[in-house]
Amino acid sequence: MEFAANVTFSALVQQILVGLSRTTILFIVSSGLSLVLGVLRIPNVAHGSLYMIGAFLTYTVSNLFGHTLAGFFIALLIAPLGVALISFLVERCLFCHLYEREHLMLLLFTFAFTLVFGDMVKLIWGSDYRSLTVPAFLQGSFSIQGFPFPRYNLFLLIVGPLVALGLWLLTNHTKIGKIARAAAVDREMVGAVGINVSWVFAAVFVIGCYLAGLGGALVAPTQNITQGMDHSIIIEAFLIVIIGGLGNIWGALLGALIFGLTDSIGILIWPQFAIVFPYVAVVVVLFFRPRGILKSTW
Repeated sequence: MEFAANVTFSALVQQILVGLSRTTILFIVSSGLSLVLGVLRIPNVAHGSLYMIGAFLTYTVSNLFGHTLAGFFIALLIAPLGVALISFLVERCLFCHLYEREHLMLLLFTFAFTLVFGDMVKLIWGSDYRSLTVPAFLQGSFSIQGFPFPRYNLFLLIVGPLVALGLWLLTNHTKIGKIARAAAVDREMVGAVGINVSWVFAAVFVIGCYLAGLGGALVAPTQNITQGMDHSIIIEAFLIVIIGGLGNIWGALLGALIFGLTDSIGILIWPQFAIVFPYVAVVVVLFFRPRGILKSTW
């Protein structure tokens, strides 16, 4: 076992920046899960599978339009929309008929779709690894206060706050956002005033799944795209949602920060056991705040 006792300030800053860029992916995926969980009261286990589909679609669209900056941004636009379309069809054709059922049935239903989506990915893309090259403009590193930092990670640090701002505007300054917040508190009352709650649920479900696809699209250039990438992200996303507060989007942001930074710093301090650090952080948070850092909507 090797313990990094002499951690330099430069290395610490770099790892924090890397952790923040990873936080971006975790927040985007977890915020979508939290949104669906908070409004629809559905623990969507298939959320990770939609993240995986988003990554594969990004690979396909990027290859179709070429590995240019324009092709990459077209892929970032189309892939999450493709995931949103899939989720819309699933919700309208099947999911909308089950909202009154028990949570256990909904949980099993979403789990069934992880198997369906997994087989669908295998049929379309096969079992081989895929990799996506970062466009030339986003390759290389910037120097931040003398510390080298990958351009793509800096791009992620820009995207994260933009997504958070967009979610804040959506939930607080749009009609659909205000109705969704009301439905999260009292869906019967929302229906009683003449609002079609079913379509509100559909919109929230699609937005949440879109965020899963966006997370998959953004992570595609940073790791191998393969079957099974949905397993780890769904576990991390649920833990982030739990420590942040069930259904609380801003709690998801805090949870993602804790998870991403402890994972990154753990790699620097004790590489062999880096995977343990985020889970220890989760245990510590839940010990002092069993219901999450921020107020749960449940």
